[in-house]
Amino acid sequence: MKVWLNGGLCDSGDARIGVGDRGFTLGDGLFETLAARAGVAQHLDRHLQRLGRGCAVLRLPPPPEALPCAVAAVLAANALQEAAIRITYTRGAGARGLPIPESCTPTLLVTAHPLPPAGEPAHCIVASVTRRNEYSPLSRIKSTNYLDNILAREEARQRGAGEALLLNTAGKVAEASAANIFIVKDGEVVTPPASDGALEGIMREEVIARTDAIERGIGVADVLAADEVFLSNSLGLRPVVAINGSPVGAGGQCAVFRELSAWLV
Repeated sequence: MKVWLNGGLCDSGDARIGVGDRGFTLGDGLFETLAARAGVAQHLDRHLQRLGRGCAVLRLPPPPEALPCAVAAVLAANALQEAAIRITYTRGAGARGLPIPESCTPTLLVTAHPLPPAGEPAHCIVASVTRRNEYSPLSRIKSTNYLDNILAREEARQRGAGEALLLNTAGKVAEASAANIFIVKDGEVVTPPASDGALEGIMREEVIARTDAIERGIGVADVLAADEVFLSNSLGLRPVVAINGSPVGAGGQCAVFRELSAWLV
């Protein structure tokens, strides 16, 4: 597998990142995941805009202008038409300790793998091991420190589910561990606002635009009472069929999910 690391292509087995890289030691970095379809990275400009906003929050230099060329090069080198692309951008090497270095040489890694098949209908739990901090600036960026999400997903696995819903500090539903959440009730499509801790996902933006979805706080009771519940991320959509073992909605049989799925094909 060919990857792009700091200015050029190399074999993944030969790629080396320094032991002092703050992305490794402190989670001091950002990432973006996006799909390629027919050899074209989907919504790349919007992913790069979000990456740039994350850089502003973390006081990182903006990503290099050659990043779109790096993405295209990785797709071509691996002969991938349908792919899951990951861009990882960290502060790079730094001295021991927390203070942000006065200057830095960021690390840029681009990888691509075959696009996974569409996920099965999701059985979710409501995570109890952690909560989404809607007051943290990290709730608005794709930080490489994903431990809250990892702990929530592991709780789901231990409880026999495939995904976890994260509540915020006020007990509102914020998002899933790796996706945004939408509910449909009486024809109205609703998703939690960023102010409740929801990441402003690129696919989320598309769904809002295509369904005239409303951004409004929702509770677990709203999810359980919904006619339809589904998850979105940059790799696709997934219906939710159960929460904490209780059936919800009508899975992928409702009109909104079917229409959106047809648009993605």
